[in-house]
Amino acid sequence: MGVEVSWDVDAEQPPARLAAFRSMTAVAGGDKDGWLALFAPDAVVEDPVGPSMFDEQGKGHHGHEGIGAFWDLTIANVERFEFVIRDSFAAGSECANVGTITTFLPGGYRVDTDGVFVYRVGEGGLITSMRAFWETERAMATARQA
Repeated sequence: MGVEVSWDVDAEQPPARLAAFRSMTAVAGGDKDGWLALFAPDAVVEDPVGPSMFDEQGKGHHGHEGIGAFWDLTIANVERFEFVIRDSFAAGSECANVGTITTFLPGGYRVDTDGVFVYRVGEGGLITSMRAFWETERAMATARQA
């Protein structure tokens, strides 16, 4: 998967932004175990928020088991990820990143997903909630040969 996620590691970052960057780095590196270790045991992932092809009921993926199953269903099927975060807003224990995630899929296709990606952290900086606001139809409309 080898994609670089760039950020200023020397600058002091709010805990939620740091967790978000660590999450992107683990995903880009194909590190499922490292990614799961970033989440609190009772964390919830909603990606995207609401009912979708990944979560028909729209209730999110709960706990390490549910989040691990989400990885297997989605992230594991992508050959490479590129993250471009154009802006990031940290407040309290949360961070909202605005950007594009480009996924390179089997068969030579790529898809750009524009969205707002919100992380909340709890004790020890572990992620308690990750909510991704993006629209399936908009993302799929960008599908093209890589």
